[in-house]
Formats: sequence, C-alpha cells, structure tokens
Amino acid sequence: MELQEKLKILADSAKYDASCSSSGSKRASNSGLGNTAVSGICHSFASDGRCISLLKILLTNCCIFDCKYCLNRKSNDVKRAIFTPEEICTITINFYRRNYIEGLFLSSGIIKSPDYTMELMIKTISLLRHKYHFNGYIHAKAIPGASQKLLKELGSLVDRLSANIELPTENGLKLLAPNKESRNVSQIMDYVKSNQSKKYVPAGQSTQMIIGATKETDLQIMNKSSDLYEKYRLKRVFYSAYVPVNTDTLLPSLKHPPLVRENRIYQADWLLRYYNFKVTDLLDETNPNFNILLDHKADWALRHIEEFPKEINTCSYYDLLKIPGIGVKSAKRIITSRKKFTIHLEDLKRMGVVLKRAKYFILCNGKYITNKDYFNKNFIEKNIVLEEKNLLQSNTDQLRLF
Repeated sequence: MELQEKLKILADSAKYDASCSSSGSKRASNSGLGNTAVSGICHSFASDGRCISLLKILLTNCCIFDCKYCLNRKSNDVKRAIFTPEEICTITINFYRRNYIEGLFLSSGIIKSPDYTMELMIKTISLLRHKYHFNGYIHAKAIPGASQKLLKELGSLVDRLSANIELPTENGLKLLAPNKESRNVSQIMDYVKSNQSKKYVPAGQSTQMIIGATKETDLQIMNKSSDLYEKYRLKRVFYSAYVPVNTDTLLPSLKHPPLVRENRIYQADWLLRYYNFKVTDLLDETNPNFNILLDHKADWALRHIEEFPKEINTCSYYDLLKIPGIGVKSAKRIITSRKKFTIHLEDLKRMGVVLKRAKYFILCNGKYITNKDYFNKNFIEKNIVLEEKNLLQSNTDQLRLF
C-alpha cells in the first residue's frame, strides 16, 4: 500500500479523537508557506494561547477490541492499514519541513496486545527524538493495559500523554466496550500524576469521554469530570458528542450528534475550572440535566435572583465571576480599575463586559443600567432565552457545515 493511501486511511480513522480540533479545511497552498491539507492536519492550543498545527494520525486502525461505538472495531468491514515507525517519521519530518505542522498527535488501535502496540509507539517517537532530532510538540495516547515500564518510557519521550476513559460510568463501559477496564485508565493517570516533571510528560495529561452513547445524566458526567480534575490534576477533559458510525442494538438511535449538549458541557467544564463554580451550583438530583435554552451563569443567576443586582464598584471578585456577561479578564480589570477610580457604565464596555447580558444583574454607582421595573425574573428569563435561541441556531448551523 502506498504511503499516501495509508495516510488517508489513518488520518481519517483518527478524526473522532476530540483531544485536538480538526481544521475543517481542504485549502491547499500553491506558493508561499503553510498548508491545510485535509489528511491529518488539525489544530490544538498551547497553554499560552498559541494555535499549534499537529499531524493527527493513528499508528494503525487494526484493533483486537470490539467497542460498539468505534469505527475501527474489529467486527467492522473497513479498510485497514498500519504505519511502520519509519513511515511516521518520514511523514512527520516532511510535513514539519514544509511548515505544515509543528508537532504530532499519535494514537493507535490495539494490535496483538497493549504492550506490543505501546512498543511500536515508543519505537516511533524514539526515532523521531533521537535519530531525526525532532524537538517539536508530541502528544501520545497511552494504551490501557500496557506495562508500567512502557508507560515510563513513553512518558519520557512526549510532551503530553492521555488515556481515554471513553464513557462516564463503569456500567456504560461494560455495556459498549466490554474488552476495556476503567481501572487500567486510572492506573495510567495515577502513575503520570505521581511522576510528572519537567522531563516526564511536562505538558500534563488529559482524557476524553463520549457524550450521548449511554444514558448518563449531565450531573453524572460533570461529577466524573470534577473527580478527575481533583484526583489526577488533569489539564483537560475533552468531550466528544456521540457520532452514529455503527449500527448496533445497544447504541442510541440518533440522526445527529448531540452537539448542543456537548457545547453546554464544555461551558460547564470552563466554569468549574476558571469561575469557582461547583457541580452542585449547576446541577442536582432534581435537575440532573442542563437547561439547553440558558447558559449556565444565567441559569444560576435566575435561580438565585435574590442575590442580584450586584454593585460593580463594591462586590468581590468571586461575586463578579457569577455575573452573566462578566468573564475572568473583565472581572480582573474591574478589581484593578476600581482601586484607582469609580467605575461608570462607559468603563464597563472598555473592560470587555457583555452589557447586553450583564445589564440585568448589576448596579453601577447604585443605578440599575436598564429600567428598574425590568428587574423581574420572568422578564429577564424571557429576553435571555430569546437571545440564546438565536445564538444556538447560529452555532448549530455553523457546526453542521463540518
């Protein structure tokens, strides 16, 4: 099989891994620098906000497992391929020299055994590092069930390591991926957390879970994510809306992936990590799923309307973070600025506050920005829901393009 054909197959097989975002572009470059070739090029983001182009491929799409949701499961009749370590090095170095990519994202189906697969991945990355002296960013997927010795070796070669938990609960995993055991993933995460350093997985670890393939509530999903962040110090939990690529009686019947739900879960994840929210602020047993029509901050604010409106010039940093329309950056600007002067309405606009949302929940110098008679829960909710419907429709149309 020609190398280009292998690349086409194994880049396409890697597209459902949510740890990197696909560029969604096929534009080629006939002159100058750079390229957005469809085969394997995707985008990720560094901790400092830089966008990094990565070659995103599988070592092989052959697999001894038969996970119901996976395109590459052994029972599927799909075209199979496997790269040799040298072939991956050739593609990576050639793409890098042409300025197509800055790094590599390497995952794999499981061929023969977890140890055998991991050994091939280690051989590949070791060649890149030592023979080709490639010092670019490398993110690899650890293979659950492989030996700790191999995990140690792989982690010393890469920048980021991840192990996918796949599904939010043990029952879901047993139902759709009976060959996999969650404890194998937990052992990887625990080892990486205990050994992470400047020389071992310096960019930290991440994981991914599929949303909508099983019947877990949003509350179960967010509790799982919160536990993962706390227990293993993960850099990210990635969420992937279930894509119906297989037919099976155990899988849900969906015409479209639950992209809006995925988006809401990402928004909640952001609030947990950066806005001092807890899962219990967002969901509980009586309301175990997110309100699709309201963003989480607006939903929380309306459920706690008695705490509003808040005075911009006096409320705490954490109170500012709870106000819809105010983000981390704008909250910090408010805190810094009000030490020097009294903040007025026109100042808020310059600080990045989204006034069309914040106006319902704030006072500025003791004054309600809009008509005080409008400080009514039903009125505010009606207006915000209308805005959200328009935004969701716009976002859904855009997502369907890809």
